[in-house]
Amino acid sequence: MALLKGTKIYSIVSGKCPVCHNESMYSERNPYILSQTLHMKERCGHCDTKYKIEPSFFYGAMYVSYPVGIIFAGITFILSYLVFNLDLIPTYIIMVAVMIVSLPIILRLSRNIWINIFMKFKKTTSLP
Repeated sequence: MALLKGTKIYSIVSGKCPVCHNESMYSERNPYILSQTLHMKERCGHCDTKYKIEPSFFYGAMYVSYPVGIIFAGITFILSYLVFNLDLIPTYIIMVAVMIVSLPIILRLSRNIWINIFMKFKKTTSLP
């Protein structure tokens, strides 16, 4: 993962600050602590980047969560139906289960993708 540092993929997958890649944007690292899944720090402790650019900034992440969810469901369908040759009903049940279980990850990935659309990595950042 260190090889990807400096790329948007690194920030998206790890949940690190999109500007400096040194600190997690989230208060809690584990997305499965459901009360803390979407709790983000106000600013990066390293480069002082403000994560919420404007009020309701992350509403845009809803538009990203749909294709991310489709990717999760598509991979589940391919594995269940085409690789393991399950019937359609068990395949759909598995798809629903995977979508429910992966919801916290999908929510965070969507936020990470959304913020990385608007911010760029800077090799050197200075503290104010």
